[in-house]
Amino acid sequence: MRKKVIAGNWKMNKTLEEGLALASEVVNMAKDEVPADVNLVMCIPYISLASISKISGDKVAIGAQNVYQKESGAFTGEISASMLKSVGVKYVIIGHSERREYFGETNQQLADKVNIALAHGLTPLFCCGETLAQREKGIHIDFVNSQLTESLFHLSPEDFKKVVIAYEPIWAIGTGVTASDEQAQEMHAKIREHLASKYGAAVADEISILYGGSMKPDNAKGLLACKDIDGGLIGGASLKSRDFIDIAKSY
Repeated sequence: MRKKVIAGNWKMNKTLEEGLALASEVVNMAKDEVPADVNLVMCIPYISLASISKISGDKVAIGAQNVYQKESGAFTGEISASMLKSVGVKYVIIGHSERREYFGETNQQLADKVNIALAHGLTPLFCCGETLAQREKGIHIDFVNSQLTESLFHLSPEDFKKVVIAYEPIWAIGTGVTASDEQAQEMHAKIREHLASKYGAAVADEISILYGGSMKPDNAKGLLACKDIDGGLIGGASLKSRDFIDIAKSY
C-alpha cells in the first residue's frame, strides 16, 4: 500500500516566531484530527528547521525546500544534506518549478541532489510538471517523462522506491487554477506508466505520487479520491493550519 503524504511547502514565508506559532498549531491539531496512516510533512525555510524540529513530535515530519549537491566545501550560501540531517530533517524538496525557473536548476543537477539526499537518508520529494504552453502544444507528457528519466532513472530499484514524486502543473501553481480531477489523474497515471516502463509495475505501484497544483480543502477530497493520486504538495494552504489539517483529513 502506497504512503499517503500531505506535504506543506511554506516557500519564502514566515519569520522564526511566525513559523513556530504555525507549526505549533499544526502539530497540536494533527495529534487529534489526522488519521494515523497520513504522513504529514512541513517543508520550511532553513532558518526555522532546527527550532521547529524540536517541537514537531512524531506526527509531523520536517522537510527542507532545497539541498546542495555537494557534501561540503566553499559553496557560500548553500546547505548540505548532512547539515539538514543534523537538525532532524526527514524530507527535502528537489526540483520545484520555482527552483528550475528562477535558479536555472537542470535535470542533471537535480539527479545529483537526489543522490546526495538518499546518501544521507533523506526522502526526496521530487517535483516534475509542465507549463501551460507545453500542455497546449500537447508535449506535456513527453516533457514530464524526460524530467523523470534524466533525474531519477539512474537509481537502483531499491533507491528509487525511497523517492516521493510530486506532479505540479506549473500553470496551476499560485494561479487559483487547479487541474480538474480528470486532468490530474490522467497525468498521475501516465507518470506511473512511465515509471513502470523502467522499473516494472510492481515497483511503480509502490511509489507515492503527490498532486502539487493549488490543492485546497474544497478540492482535496476529489483529487485524493483519484486512483493514482496519493497525496499533495501544498503551497498557500499550508500557511493556514486549519486548511492544511483539513486537507490531510480529506482522504
